[in-house]
Amino acid sequence: MEKKKKIRKGDFGYITSQKKKRTLYTILAFIAPLSVFFTGLIIKGNRNTVFTVVAVVACLPACKFAVGMIMMYIQKPMSEKDYQQIEKHKNGLPLGYELVISAYEKQTFVDSMAVCGNTVVGYTSREKSDIPFTEKHIQSILRQNGYYVNVKIFRKLPDYLNRLESMWENRDSLEKDIRFTPDEKYPDLTRNELILHTIYAISL
Repeated sequence: MEKKKKIRKGDFGYITSQKKKRTLYTILAFIAPLSVFFTGLIIKGNRNTVFTVVAVVACLPACKFAVGMIMMYIQKPMSEKDYQQIEKHKNGLPLGYELVISAYEKQTFVDSMAVCGNTVVGYTSREKSDIPFTEKHIQSILRQNGYYVNVKIFRKLPDYLNRLESMWENRDSLEKDIRFTPDEKYPDLTRNELILHTIYAISL
């Protein structure tokens, strides 16, 4: 029997997978404090006991899980039809899906992002997305990490697909003269993959 592939950040289906996983973690996290609380209620007959104090303190990590769960539930997964279209055009480009780019000011759902050299492109299907803000935020983070890239996010899928094809066709020129020293923490990752990895770090 073939082992089911684990869905990681950047994979299609990540949002749906995280909704299930974070719901389970939240439920499990609340079991212990609730058990302590009700045990104290049964033994002492009222809530004013040390059991309640312990239960409240133990709820703090559970509440953190709950916040993460809620944040994921307000996200809508990307269209499978869009995913299939992008897969046909990505060729050999490193590419990530369903990224919720997080900043202090706001969050932006980016259906897909691809990297080649100093060119980073993305596609968002969400009409209300603040594209200029998101482009600037991603570019700023990447440059802080030593990647002097240009970021462009498309609102129309055909434009994104055309850019993917163009990047693949011109990959040699886009990556020409770029110096790269592998990261000791991730020796197997290429520069393009490390850039994506950095974007994942600022995504939910």
